[in-house]
Amino acid sequence: MFRLPCQPRNGWQQLATEFGFHFHTMYGEPYWDESAYYQFTLKQIEQDLEDPTAELHQMCLHVLDKVVSSEALMRRFCIPEPHWDLIRDSYLARDLSLYARLDLVYDGSGPAKLLENNADTPTSLYETGFWQWLWLQQQVDNGTLPRQSDQFNSLQEKLVNRFKDIAAHYHIDQMHFACCKDTDEDRGTVQYLQDCAATAGLTTDFVYIEDIGLSDNGLFTDLRDAPITDCFKLYPWEFMLREPFAEALSGAQVHWLEPSYKAILSNKALLPLLWREFKGHPNLLPAYFDNDTPDEREASAWIKKPVFSREGANISLIENGKESVLSDGPYGEEGFVLQGYQRLPRFEDNFTLIGSWLIGDEPAGISIREDSSQITQDLSRYLPHIIV
Repeated sequence: MFRLPCQPRNGWQQLATEFGFHFHTMYGEPYWDESAYYQFTLKQIEQDLEDPTAELHQMCLHVLDKVVSSEALMRRFCIPEPHWDLIRDSYLARDLSLYARLDLVYDGSGPAKLLENNADTPTSLYETGFWQWLWLQQQVDNGTLPRQSDQFNSLQEKLVNRFKDIAAHYHIDQMHFACCKDTDEDRGTVQYLQDCAATAGLTTDFVYIEDIGLSDNGLFTDLRDAPITDCFKLYPWEFMLREPFAEALSGAQVHWLEPSYKAILSNKALLPLLWREFKGHPNLLPAYFDNDTPDEREASAWIKKPVFSREGANISLIENGKESVLSDGPYGEEGFVLQGYQRLPRFEDNFTLIGSWLIGDEPAGISIREDSSQITQDLSRYLPHIIV
């Protein structure tokens, strides 16, 4: 695994605008960065990233099965009790999932380590499925990259096929898509998914989360008062279950993407349960609830993270009995988990994190983010990758 400098494409910013990639630069700082790329061998991709991603996913589903069957664990995962049946019924019905992303620590050797499961609302989908693939094709065509260069990236093809599966499973030909207002990144992600769904033969409608209404007969509606029966929402379940309209969720008859059981899979409480069920697994880091007593022989330092958090917020480092705040934020009310500290690999002055994507149950590609700090946040740079 190498980080190699690369000549950016001439006029790529204009091309990005033409393709609707409006968030390649955010707040004056580069988000998409093609001044370098990461290079892997096929063995590294297949054995160290792809295969472990599939295995970790099945391990997460094993924990999910245990949580939905246990009131004590539902409480431990901070699931509001009025919605236990909603989540349990969604799981027992085997409601279909669209996608997820596992965040992994990997430096090119040794087993990749799971940091967390972004199972509900992961972004950077467009950049991974389309934009970095276009970069690869154009850089090969202009001779900047070797002709034999490839990429671990079947994301777009698998997304289209997954939408076909979802349409056939629910016998539908139309789907709503929703995200919050005032975020170019979320809107770009949802627009990309709309395009994939349209390629799969679905008619798509868009509505902002803030504009979703509730009819007199308990159905969610869009601005045209059309009922919402099948909807992809880029809005986390831990928010949805605590909104004023949450009491209407069980009766609204919506097939949600992602399904409500993703409230468990996207929860940081998953990490201690994974360690409890698969202690010592080479792709796991030791993890405990913060009111448990961790085995100090398993890690020299611990990362403390909230049960619910996003974009690397509210993270602390505990070392030699002292806690140092690494990032602030609004999370932590529901409690914390402890995870054995694993330093992100450093390439030059950049700390690097790998996101490994799943479409349905299948590994589908990787994305790479890097930052000058060890915490990957929403403005951390995105770099492409190749396989040689």
